[in-house]
Amino acid sequence: MGSAPAFPEPDTRRLDASEIDAPESGALKSEALHQVLRDLDRVVVAFSGGADSALLAYAAHTVLGPDRVHVVTAVSPSLAGDERADAAALADEWGLRWSAVETDEMAHAAYRVNDADRCAHCKDALMDVLAPIAAAESATVVLGVNVDDLGDHRPGQRVAAERGARFPLVEAGLTKDDVRARSRALGLRTADKPAAACLASRVPYGTEVTVGVLSGVERAEAALRRLGFDDLRVRHYDDMARIEVPTDRLADVVERRNAVVAAVTSSGYRYVTLDLEGLRSGNLNAALGPDGV
Repeated sequence: MGSAPAFPEPDTRRLDASEIDAPESGALKSEALHQVLRDLDRVVVAFSGGADSALLAYAAHTVLGPDRVHVVTAVSPSLAGDERADAAALADEWGLRWSAVETDEMAHAAYRVNDADRCAHCKDALMDVLAPIAAAESATVVLGVNVDDLGDHRPGQRVAAERGARFPLVEAGLTKDDVRARSRALGLRTADKPAAACLASRVPYGTEVTVGVLSGVERAEAALRRLGFDDLRVRHYDDMARIEVPTDRLADVVERRNAVVAAVTSSGYRYVTLDLEGLRSGNLNAALGPDGV
């Protein structure tokens, strides 16, 4: 893949080491975010309802108002139904100007083949629907990417940047911890919401992504959440599911193994395994080489 996307330097008033841990550094980053949004003037926010996009949408709505902020949720088989419903609920709670649009990444063989560029094809499909909306409103597409995201294999960031999207959280220097801290300070219920990457991220590279596979993963994860496992991944290996939960919940899975097995097998899997290394976001990227291929 090409070089990483170039972003403007984080505008945190060039905090030195003594200021990074100071309480006021969070306020400076928050103001930096607000200034980025003021400079953009009109934005279309890609809104999944996760902690990052939620803070971005809330901040944009607060700073610019609903007439200059359109919050859009992209709907496809890779978005869990519960996540779509929560995005709609958040928009209603906060009074956001919100809409849902369908993306067609599943129609493209380059996406379904699930190679190292899958995320790039997905973001291309996202920009295909968001860019016309932004153009019609003389706005800029903004995505909820934080500074920590830049260190992982996420080729979609490059594609989005090349197509004109901006990443205000990055430009303001916000890390994931900053996002959660600021969200708590604002009283947002998304502050501690577990990360929920797209369902396709549960499928190992080289295994075809299909609607059936994504539906099976979604059903299994939803069933486990009903058992009280809110922070989890179900990795798909044909007829075997590999469950990942935080290490401090491993014993809970074992203790409730009969219910866990029933929940996952009822979702279509034959075998159920537990990853003893625990939950690791993006861990399937370990199969890629150092250049992400």
